[in-house]
Amino acid sequence: MKVLIIRFSSIGDIVLTSPVIRTLKTQLEDCELHYATKSQFKALLESNPYLDKLHLLEDDLDELAKRLKQEHFDCIIDLHHNLRTFILKRKLGAKKVYSFDKLNAAKWLMVNFKINRLPGVHLVDRYMKTVEQLGVKMDALGLDYFIPEKDEIPVDWLPEPFRDGYVVYAIGGQHQTKRLPVKRMIELCDKINRPVVLLGGKEDEQDGNVVEDFFKHSPDDELTADVLRRLEKKAMVYNACGKFNINQSASIVKKARYVFTHDSGLMHIAAAFRKEVFSIWGNTIPAFGMYPYRTKFTILENNRIGCRPCSKIGYDKCPKGHFKCMNGISFDFYIP
Repeated sequence: MKVLIIRFSSIGDIVLTSPVIRTLKTQLEDCELHYATKSQFKALLESNPYLDKLHLLEDDLDELAKRLKQEHFDCIIDLHHNLRTFILKRKLGAKKVYSFDKLNAAKWLMVNFKINRLPGVHLVDRYMKTVEQLGVKMDALGLDYFIPEKDEIPVDWLPEPFRDGYVVYAIGGQHQTKRLPVKRMIELCDKINRPVVLLGGKEDEQDGNVVEDFFKHSPDDELTADVLRRLEKKAMVYNACGKFNINQSASIVKKARYVFTHDSGLMHIAAAFRKEVFSIWGNTIPAFGMYPYRTKFTILENNRIGCRPCSKIGYDKCPKGHFKCMNGISFDFYIP
């Protein structure tokens, strides 16, 4: 059977499709498995041993459709389910088509009226439900993430104080309302009180510099050093935002002792490596089904406000102006 999976974006959503990829390949007899995604997410999938072929969308959906039509797929599994994938499926005309239920109506009720009709099922298990008619069942292996050898980061690439162990804090987020304000990032790093590696994209570098600079102390300032020792202040920060590609960042996550992260793709990559995750939530909520999958995790969120969730995705700024969902989070956690 020749099967096509479609999921165009984004990092976290694509990582969460990894059990579908694995179970289709290992449980269907003679399965030739293809995957279509946007070209910028190629790195997430090109080392996956369960995929036979990757098809990349640049800007032209018609051009992608022409290439895919030449493959003559027996089955299409649409894990994105939007207008573009609807058009693509119509053009390909496969005999069997299975489409993911996005629960848009339930999410709309939750965002606009705070009426909870969400099923309480993780997104991964909803992805798996899409393929259950093929006789494919979830196994016990959780998420996958495959790092090519060229992107494995040796620990000695990090500054010397971080080579004996570190905590990752992934400060990025697709929208501003999914990210802590910089002052709270500093507060969190102080509470972690360990060597902290900040991860994110180039767009996060400036915020990372502010956090890193706060924890820098002059090696000649003996008075400051003595005070820090007496207060048992062990926090130091290395800003790696923008310095590594996604697979290299995943390699750093893989070697971390703990991972603190906003609702972002690196949260799901951390879950793929079975890291203990401290997951920070702002305007979105774990009930949408995107919390860390099959790994130990702690949710850090503010449930004492009535305006949350204000979106199923996020905004560039708080619609009400107070940003209490992030400013009001209590950093109540313990790491040994």
